[in-house]
Amino acid sequence: MSIASFLASPHSTAFSFEILPPLRGKNISMLFNTIERLLPFNPAYINITTHRTDVVYKEVEGGFFRKFTQQKRPGCTAIAIALKMKYGITPVPHVICSDYTKTELEDVLIDLSFMGITDLLVLRGDRAAGSNRFISVVNGHSHAIGMCQQVNDFNRGLMIDGTEQAPQTVPFTYGVAGYPEKHEEAMNMDTDIGYLKAKVDAGAKYIVTQMFFDNSKYFNFVDKCRNRGIRVPIIPGIKPLTSLNQRELLPKTFHIDFPEELVEALQRCKSNDDVKAVGIEWGIAQAKELKAANVPSIHFYSMSASTSVEQIAKQVY
Repeated sequence: MSIASFLASPHSTAFSFEILPPLRGKNISMLFNTIERLLPFNPAYINITTHRTDVVYKEVEGGFFRKFTQQKRPGCTAIAIALKMKYGITPVPHVICSDYTKTELEDVLIDLSFMGITDLLVLRGDRAAGSNRFISVVNGHSHAIGMCQQVNDFNRGLMIDGTEQAPQTVPFTYGVAGYPEKHEEAMNMDTDIGYLKAKVDAGAKYIVTQMFFDNSKYFNFVDKCRNRGIRVPIIPGIKPLTSLNQRELLPKTFHIDFPEELVEALQRCKSNDDVKAVGIEWGIAQAKELKAANVPSIHFYSMSASTSVEQIAKQVY
């Protein structure tokens, strides 16, 4: 059963989380330790996130500068295969416009399909470091909907060079991202939901939200989506706070607001341990309310927060 089919089926609120591949040279056992800490809560699937490859310019002989790419982490494909083989849990690799040409995306789809990994999360991805706007890679997609359409073509057997093959026996299914507090580049919420509906109409089977700390914003977002005719499951994504610098970093980076009650609690924090305790308490309250509302799944952004996710899950699942 695909993740999309599972999420659309009758079931109690599922547990899932996201991991980030380790930096190259780091032992993958650290990643496995994180996963094994959360296995007791029966994750329905594990998302494998990725970031765009950084580009740097280094001076070479003769005073010239040469462009180098820095691939600091192994690709999602390798990690997805490792998780499937080791744990038998469905992996959901992320594919992003900011790091794949159309040809590279096709190569990734071929590899994943060969290994029987057919669940994806399709995203535009992040901007290049130091850039104030998104620039796609050459011969890549500028928006996630373009990737959605390429995945659809691949499922039908249409390759990017125009040749045709037999349709995929097990086609890819995919989810996309949603923003309860609006994507930073959208002119308003209605416009943003219009873009989201276009991705659903193109074939996205579910939506995973950006992190939020005010559940009312998630519920309002779901209502707005339903009013626009979006009927697919909408999965809330939450992240436990763990450090003092997140008080400024998360609102700035992800363009989200902290509710006043959380702000007051964070302002009293004097250490990372204080913030972690607040994050766990807030996360438990968030997750309990979401679970009581029978959301299809709660998706935890667990990077640097796996011990907090564990403590929250103990109280909720």
